[in-house]
Formats: sequence, C-alpha cells, structure tokens
Amino acid sequence: MRAVMIGITAFLFVFVLQQVAHAGEVKATVEDMKGKANANAEKAKGESKALTEEAKGNKVKGEMERTKGHAKAAGERIKGEAKELKAKTE
Repeated sequence: MRAVMIGITAFLFVFVLQQVAHAGEVKATVEDMKGKANANAEKAKGESKALTEEAKGNKVKGEMERTKGHAKAAGERIKGEAKELKAKTE
C-alpha cells in the first residue's frame, strides 16, 4: 500500500511540474507576441508620420520619422524578447 501511495504521489508531482512548465511557455509566447505587436504599431506610427511630412514636402523630416519608427520598433521587439526569456526562466 505504501509503495502505491509513493508511486501516485510521484506521478502527481511530475504531472504538476509539467503543467507549470507549460504555463511558462504560454506566458513566454504571449510576451513575444505582444512585443511583435508593439513593434508593428511603432513602425506603422513612424510610417504614418513620414507620409504626413512627405505630403507637406519635407522629405528629410519624413525620412527621419520613418527611421525613428524603425528604431522604436526594434526597441519594442527587443523588450518583447527579453520578457519572453524572463517568462521562460520563471
């Protein structure tokens, strides 16, 4: 009887650890997706501002806005990847 109880306890322990690990993977995936979504939003904002400036005739300022949008997008992507790695290690 004691051996059966030890076996059941070990099985439940492994099952719970597997579920916790799976939850960490889901959180990591969500953080990665949020980072990519934020990056796309920043890139779109930069492109929008660039087109507005180019429509006004300011090609140089338009290119600056586009570059700022790309830089902010890269920053958001990096933040998302950092949060993803943090979620994987928790």
